[in-house]
Amino acid sequence: MKKAPTTSFGLAKWLDGLLRIRTIPDDSLNGLQVANSGRLTRVATAVDASASAIREACEAKADFLVVHHGLFWGKPVPLTGPLLMRIRLLIESDMALYAVHLPLDLHPKLGNNAQLCLGMGWASSFEFGDYHGVTIGRGVNLRRPVPLESVTRKLRAVTRGEPVVWRFGPDQVRRIAVVSGGAMGIIEQVASDGFDTFVTGESGHAHYGFAREAGVNVVFGGHYATETFGVRALGDKIRDEFGLENLFLDHPTGY
Repeated sequence: MKKAPTTSFGLAKWLDGLLRIRTIPDDSLNGLQVANSGRLTRVATAVDASASAIREACEAKADFLVVHHGLFWGKPVPLTGPLLMRIRLLIESDMALYAVHLPLDLHPKLGNNAQLCLGMGWASSFEFGDYHGVTIGRGVNLRRPVPLESVTRKLRAVTRGEPVVWRFGPDQVRRIAVVSGGAMGIIEQVASDGFDTFVTGESGHAHYGFAREAGVNVVFGGHYATETFGVRALGDKIRDEFGLENLFLDHPTGY
């Protein structure tokens, strides 16, 4: 076990390097979004930087919160309304907020897609799917075809939710693409790369016709549910590396 960083700034710097946030383009302002005094005793992780997650982290006496969906995206915004309330909660509780979006989605070991594949029992996967100039997803070639229902059943078990299924491809599936969250924008890549099934998070009306006409099954596990895997794995990594106590805060959105 490595010696733990002595401040929140030290942990943020370590995470920056681990997740290569400076080399991966993203609309999210990845990294330390809100600093604290430097205090570092307990880490919490959550999918979203919601007020409810921040409050629970406060109640648990965490002083460093890691999230997948942070507070700042793409352009300056006024500090008013709910955003101001969240920032006030962080500052008043002396809690640092660290956000990591695409770099966590695509991390080859800790990422949402890699961890989702492991949860599904697909230990051997490969890179797939260009997004913002980086390869974001994973692909799986099964040794033998399996019923689509078995994929749906396993996803139901690992996400603890009810998947939505577009049954537009074969009943027996063998080649599966995996991209968590809202990834229907790459459905054309899924089809052109010869995948018969796409496992993702969130559905979209605009892509229904293409998926159907291309003959690709799509299994939606939920945007939130498919993106709990990365922050959980990252929390475990921090615990294993430094012995820092950590907890995952579960605040599902229903999507």
